[in-house]
Amino acid sequence: MTVSSLPPIVSSKSFLNRLYATCSMGVAAESAAVSPHRYTTRCEGNTCNYDEENKKCNRRMAIVGIGALTAVNSFSASPLLAQGKPEDYQIFVDKRDGYSYSYPSDWRGFDFLGHDSAFKDRYLQLQNVRLSFIPTNKTDIHDLGTSMEEIVENLTSNVYSAPNQFATILGIQEKSIDGRSYCTFEYILTSPNFKRAAFATIAIGNGRYYTLIVGANERRWRRVRNQLKVVADSFKVLDI
Repeated sequence: MTVSSLPPIVSSKSFLNRLYATCSMGVAAESAAVSPHRYTTRCEGNTCNYDEENKKCNRRMAIVGIGALTAVNSFSASPLLAQGKPEDYQIFVDKRDGYSYSYPSDWRGFDFLGHDSAFKDRYLQLQNVRLSFIPTNKTDIHDLGTSMEEIVENLTSNVYSAPNQFATILGIQEKSIDGRSYCTFEYILTSPNFKRAAFATIAIGNGRYYTLIVGANERRWRRVRNQLKVVADSFKVLDI
C-alpha cells in the first residue's frame, strides 16, 4: 500500500475523513444484519433529534464514560503475554506493512472491507479482530490531540460509532515498547438493537497510523474479555 504525507492530523478534515471512511466500513459490515430505522434517543433528560443532535448525545455519553476513568483509569495488561506467545494463540506477522499481533488459534482469516487483515471466530462472526492503517506524517499518538482522553473520546464518538450508536468508554491504558507509544482502550457501542464491546489499540510508525480492534457481542463480553485483551495487548508495530 502506498504511503503519502498528510497535513497535521488534529486540524486536517481529510485525515479524519480517511479514518472515518476506513472504520465506517467495519461498522457497516458488522451491523449489516441489523435493520436501520429512525428513532429518538434520550440524553440527560432531553430528547435529541436523530440526525444532528444524536452526535451531540454520543459525545455526552462518551464523556460520561471518560469521567468514570478517574476511578478506572487503566486496566492491567494481560499476564499471558509476559510468557511469550500464549498457548492456544497464533501470531500473525506482516513484514511488508510492519505489524504483528496474536489471535486465538481456532479463528480463521477473512476479508474485512477496508482492513489490511482480519480473523474471526469460526462460529460467531461478530467476535473478530481486524487491523487497518492510513498514512500520516505524525510520529506519536500523543500528537493526535491535547490528551489521550480527548483522542479516545473523539475516536469512539466520531469515528468508530455509527450515527445511531453512542459510546461508553470503560478504560484507557498507555504503554511504550522500544520507544513507541501505544494506547489500548475498552469501550461499548450501544445501538437500538444490539451492543458491541471492544478493545482498540492504536499506534503510529512507518508513516502510518495503525488501528487494531478486537471485540464481540456485549452479551458475551464478560466471558471472552480476557481472551480478547490478549489480542489487544499483543499488537506491535515493526520497523520497515
